[in-house]
Amino acid sequence: MKLEGFQSAVLAAMISGALLLGAFAFQYIGDLPPCKMCIWQRWPHGIAIFLGLLLFGLPVRPVASLGFLVVLVGAGIAFFHAGVEQLWWEGPSTCTSGSVAGMSTEDLLDQIMNAPLVRCDEIPWSLFGLSMAAWNGVISLVAAGLWLRAALRT
Repeated sequence: MKLEGFQSAVLAAMISGALLLGAFAFQYIGDLPPCKMCIWQRWPHGIAIFLGLLLFGLPVRPVASLGFLVVLVGAGIAFFHAGVEQLWWEGPSTCTSGSVAGMSTEDLLDQIMNAPLVRCDEIPWSLFGLSMAAWNGVISLVAAGLWLRAALRT
């Protein structure tokens, strides 16, 4: 059953890859810039893809166990964001930006005026009543289940 665990883990990593590709497609093709919490949701999937690559050189069980935890955290972030979108609870009140060192006042003002305003508590897109964050949470739970299956089957 070692091969079955390996296959489940690779599939889970591929799901994370598909979710990231979808997020970038919405951002760059669909012109829907991400909010702060959307960016937070991308990190666990990036880590899961990296873990998927590690499967080709390391034992499956520890990599899959870590993959399960990472993607489960990602699902938690996604569902928290979905709750913020539904106004069930408050999201972060602060935003961060890149370094402004060396920028002139004019360049800084231009950057501020041209930056898209993206709020975490607004739903820019939904399908069947679920926002992108909610779909990310649901699909992340499926991927987490595959990582767990991989950890238990090896």
